[in-house]
Amino acid sequence: MTPAEHSHHHHRLSFERTLASARETMVLSEIARLAIDSFRAAKVRFALTALGMAIGTTSLILVVAISATGRQYILSEIQGIGTNLVYLDYAGGGSGAVTNTQSDFLTYDDERSIDENVPAVAASSVVLEMHQNITINGITHNVLILGVEPEYRHVRNLVLLGGRFFDEEDESTHGKVADVTIPFARDMFGGADAALGHTFQINGIPFTIVGTFREKVDTFGETEIADQTILIPYSVGRYFIGTDNVNEMYFSIRDAGDVESAAKQIVTAVHNDGRHQPNSVYATQTMTALIALAGVVVNALTVMLLLVAGVTLAVGGVGIMNIMLATVRARTREIGIRKALGATAREIKLQFLLEAVFVSLFGGVIGAIVGLGIPWSIRFFTNYRVPVSGWSAVVGLLASCIVGVIFGTLPARRAAAMHPIESLRYE
Repeated sequence: MTPAEHSHHHHRLSFERTLASARETMVLSEIARLAIDSFRAAKVRFALTALGMAIGTTSLILVVAISATGRQYILSEIQGIGTNLVYLDYAGGGSGAVTNTQSDFLTYDDERSIDENVPAVAASSVVLEMHQNITINGITHNVLILGVEPEYRHVRNLVLLGGRFFDEEDESTHGKVADVTIPFARDMFGGADAALGHTFQINGIPFTIVGTFREKVDTFGETEIADQTILIPYSVGRYFIGTDNVNEMYFSIRDAGDVESAAKQIVTAVHNDGRHQPNSVYATQTMTALIALAGVVVNALTVMLLLVAGVTLAVGGVGIMNIMLATVRARTREIGIRKALGATAREIKLQFLLEAVFVSLFGGVIGAIVGLGIPWSIRFFTNYRVPVSGWSAVVGLLASCIVGVIFGTLPARRAAAMHPIESLRYE
């Protein structure tokens, strides 16, 4: 080989090595640098394109926070009623009367039997209902009187606002004491505090108000407690009706996971105690079905809101695609020059696809910061404990990348498919 040929061969190998090196490093460095230079040259266009993704990512994160807050609120409201609560009453069947010492109606002894035979029961109370006209200071009201046991307060999650709730001593000594609702205290005595210590009569028997209460959650009259309600010890209330029959029973179960099985055991215990007719029917109600329904509702709302957030992301993706298509047309000569210098269609495609992902990811990062910042700000400046999910930010960033890939593919393919000679002729 002559020196000239050797020199030519050396230069050709050097060029091939340089070209191969450029192709190998293009993906990691050169393409990224070209994408960043492109963004610097069109800052406003870049910012407006990323804005759509930022809004979409923020919406997605906030949807997760809102749904978690809604679920938390609904569950706390249900817990106020009692997630471990089981309600038992007589549903029909039998003859509705006493026959051969057997009765259809629930009795105080049934409660004792259930407490002994159902280990899952933590506390219980019978409820005896009566309606009476009460006259105080010349004002007559028809009120609901409930004969209950001291555990009723805990089973039903009642909030004591003033005074005390009658206790086991009042129950055992047949104490003539009462706890009343706020509307009753306000209508009869002008206020909750004013009612404490006052006496009123039920069928001529004086009762002293020792406390005022309310339900932990406003049930809008959908429970056994009405606005005008008086609670008295069951041991006293039973003498007004002359029997051991009760209207219903409430049970608090130790573990929320045992509520449904405990409800079945309660019905079985009633049937097995031998005090009732075989064809009598007793029904239980729990909060389990309500909790499940609330979960379904919250999940449905979450899916709907996520779809809305998804539409926002899609709109941002369409914006990225349109901008990238315009960018491809504006940089036609650049594409031709790069192809003439040895850039492959794959590298051209990857360059524009990476630019689309950069725009999308940049918007996603901004959206994640805003989306997490709003709940944190609420937690910091107020007493509301808004749930903050870091996973929602991760999902938002992944969604941004996916949107960038999907909507950046068409412009990237169009750029890669351009013919280098025609691109160089483009003005």
